[in-house]
Amino acid sequence: MNNTTPLLSVEGLNKAFPVGGSLFKKPALLHATRDVSFTLNAGETLGLVGESGSGKSTIGRCILRLHEPTSGKVVFDGTVITTLSPIAMKAMRAKMQIIFQDPYGSLTPRMKIGQILAEPLKIHTTKSAVERRETVLEMLTHVGMRASHADRYPHEFSGGQRQRIAIARTLIMRPEMIVADEAVSALDVSIQAQIINLMVDAQREYNLAYLFISHDLSVVKYMVDRVAVLYLGSIVEMAKRDDLYRTPTHPYTQALLSAVPRVNKAKRAEKTYLSGEIPSPLNPPKGCPFGPRCSRVISRCKLEKPELRDVGGGHMAACHVV
Repeated sequence: MNNTTPLLSVEGLNKAFPVGGSLFKKPALLHATRDVSFTLNAGETLGLVGESGSGKSTIGRCILRLHEPTSGKVVFDGTVITTLSPIAMKAMRAKMQIIFQDPYGSLTPRMKIGQILAEPLKIHTTKSAVERRETVLEMLTHVGMRASHADRYPHEFSGGQRQRIAIARTLIMRPEMIVADEAVSALDVSIQAQIINLMVDAQREYNLAYLFISHDLSVVKYMVDRVAVLYLGSIVEMAKRDDLYRTPTHPYTQALLSAVPRVNKAKRAEKTYLSGEIPSPLNPPKGCPFGPRCSRVISRCKLEKPELRDVGGGHMAACHVV
């Protein structure tokens, strides 16, 4: 990391969804994220990892205001975007894009690929129809597709090709940051490698920042510069990639990494197993959210939620026993 002002700064982000409720009963609140804070520099990749339901995708969508945050502040390129008007936010979205997990669901089935890719240019630029067409064909070639594919529909392509098209759509506006929300998890392993290499090449060429959301720790290790580990909507550990994979500090991170398949037989014997299930975000435990599943829990853990603090060398962890 450098010492310049970060491209993205997230401060105390909270998102709660109302659940249930009726005319005579207030809805309960499902707290998807709790007091999440981090920064992301230009050209850097930050990985968000955790089990399903940990709040990874919600954070990415709140940053782009696809979900409106309940509280907290998001600053992008020096602008507080959590208070922007819809018109101002529309202009800001040209600089910040998202790649969704399901490439087919993110592509309009009734529009040809050329029309889909030209749509952002039509909205955000003054390019003529001819100029838009030229830019679309150039971008398709850039992501490994053929120019002739511009006249086909999404259903005519494989999953990997659709994801290339989705990436082309995010790159066509030359954004500064991309939220990659499980961008390769729906693809075959061989196709995953191709898409990851495409994303890495695009990052080098355009100095992109990625918020890389994934549950696959092997992919995350290859892609990111830093890792933030989420549990029940809160960051429980955050560190540089090599530091976190070499010396995980939080018991939850240790358990996640021990679940990664190992070739070495001795390493396979070192597995850490978690008991129980993730508590309901409708009724989170008092104190440490990981306490009910932790083998190192102490009395303080049951009463006081640990703060995310530096445990040495910029390695952050939210744990009373570290």
